[in-house]
Formats: sequence, structure tokens, C-alpha cells
Amino acid sequence: MEFLLALWKYIAISAPYLLLGFFIAGLIKILVPIEKVKIMLGKKNLGSIFKAAIIGVPLPLCSCSVVPTAITLKKAGANNGATSAFLIATPESGIDSISMTYGMMDLPMTIIRPVAAFLSAVVAGIGQYLFNDKEYDTSNAAAPKSCCSKKVPEKEEVKSCCSSKKSVKKQDMFLIKTIKYAYGDLIQDVAFWMTIGLILGAIIDFLIPADFLTMANGTMGRLIILGIGIPFYICASASTPIAASLMLKGLSPGAALLFLLVGPATNITNLLVLQKYIGKRGVFINILSIGGVALLLSYVVDFLYTFYQWPLDFKLGHSHDHGLIPWWQHVSAVIFSLMLLRGLIVEEVIPRIKGEKKNNGK
Repeated sequence: MEFLLALWKYIAISAPYLLLGFFIAGLIKILVPIEKVKIMLGKKNLGSIFKAAIIGVPLPLCSCSVVPTAITLKKAGANNGATSAFLIATPESGIDSISMTYGMMDLPMTIIRPVAAFLSAVVAGIGQYLFNDKEYDTSNAAAPKSCCSKKVPEKEEVKSCCSSKKSVKKQDMFLIKTIKYAYGDLIQDVAFWMTIGLILGAIIDFLIPADFLTMANGTMGRLIILGIGIPFYICASASTPIAASLMLKGLSPGAALLFLLVGPATNITNLLVLQKYIGKRGVFINILSIGGVALLLSYVVDFLYTFYQWPLDFKLGHSHDHGLIPWWQHVSAVIFSLMLLRGLIVEEVIPRIKGEKKNNGK
């Protein structure tokens, strides 16, 4: 019973921010379709790298969904640097994970997280620009399907409302598209890992004693986090409750940031796919950039928290009493839980029953 209350606390605290974050993510998806992104990133110069990183930070694409999108950009003319910058910034951050960071952590970490994603993406992009300008033959290669359960559309365009329903006003159609993507497609895509993240966060909060993870704050502990995080995958939103719980159990903010950056940015499957498009050297540059920047920033963040004496003002830490959670957060939790349940049924349960899915596909 106590574990279920801890799990509900996690959902209730994060739900309002996630609902808002998903809606804003839907707005971004409709306002910035992939065709516009391809045009903006088509030029082969340093400016395209910064544009790719800036565009990628708020976009709501997970590590597996971003691969076919990035390959589409590459085939449309983007250079290796812009492709890598987009490929790193997008899964490391997103408006949904940023809002969840504010909901479960504190303001400094909410700001630091997207800034760190931007920096690691730019460093990787410049590394590609300087040391891996070779163009690999992708003329006969199709962009891979998403490793998520749904294929990511490569040429998705926002059609005019006049082409479908002339009786619907343009702004009404825009709102419908936003809501449908935000609370339908996007939640379904992240439902599996979001559920895993919330459950693991609650388990850590419930079982692990306070200050247990202080031993992981040294260099060896950070290297272990790097070693585990680079080949394995967890999406940005799902990593947030886990990181928040780890920090409440003694993990330093810098070490937690390390976990938040390397987990979503890479996984072994994507790395193997990407070598066909940016080469083995390009994959090595990306891994080195992600790991090196994340490790350096982990020490910088710990210094900032210590020097400025920023308190770990986490909402999770203030809400151990179930009764202290406001009613509107409970309502938001019910709504989000129903959406999450629907996503799990649509993306996991039904395909397994039909025999269309032999594993979680993540």
C-alpha cells in the first residue's frame, strides 16, 4: 500500500507539468513540421549545427524516433555536423521532459538540462565538421523505421484545413491537430518508458535509504554511470523521475545530470544504424562528445550547487504526506493515468495480443 502511495505521489506531482509539456510539444510539432526543419538545416556550414541544436532541444522526439528523422535530414542534404547535433539535442531534451524536470526537481536543473543538451550537441556537431566531413553513400539507403512501435513519418506536412473539412475553421483544425498529436501519438510513443520511469522512481524512493548513493558521486561512480548509460536507452521524460529519486537518496546534482544526458542520447542499436550514414568515425565523435561534455558538466553543476548553496528544493521531497498534494494535482494525475493506460493498451497490449510485437520494440 505504501509503495502504491509513493507511485501515486510521483504521478500526481508530475502530471500537471507533463500535460502542459505535451500540449506545448504538440504545438511545436505542428508549427515546425519536418519539411521546414530540412530546409533550415540543408546548408553545409557551422550555422546549420547551431540551428540543429537549437531546433532539437525543444522537439518531442525520443532517441529511437529521432534516428529516422535525422537520417531523412541527412539524405536531404544536411551535413554530418548538423545531423549529429540534431540527433543528440533532440532526445536529451524536449519540452515535455523540461516541464517534468521543473515539476519533479528545481529551477536550476530545469535550466541546466536543456543548456547541457545544447552544448553537447554543438560540440559533437563541430567535431563532425572538423574531423568527419566525408560524405557516405546513402543514395540507395532508406531511412530506417523507428525502433519505437510506430514509424516516424518522414514527410509529414500540415495540410490546409480546406483540404479536409471546409466547415472547420483554420484555428479549430490547428487546435485539433495539436491535441491529437500531444495527447494521442506522443503519449502513446512514450507510454512504455514513461511507465517504467515512474515505477522505478517510486521503487527507489520507497526502498533505498536516504544518502545511500553518496558513494556514487566520485569519479568512479560517474564513469560507471557513463558506462551503463551510453549503450542502454531510457527516454528523457522517463529518466526524470529516476534521477529525482536518485538525488533524494544522495546522488549529487552533477551525477544526476550525467544520467539525464547519456541515457536518452545513445543506445547500442542506434549507434550501429548510424555508422552507415556518418561512419564509424562519426559514431566515435558523437560518443566522445556526449560522454566528455556530460562528464565535464557534471563537475561544473556540482560546483555551482555548492558555491551558490542552491538547495535541492524538490517537490518530491515536500510531498511525502499523501494528503499534502492539492486536489488539482490528483485530478491531473487521474487524467494523465488514463491517457498513459490508453497508450499502453494501444502500443503494447493490443499488438502483443495480435502477435504483431514480439518485444517492447524500444
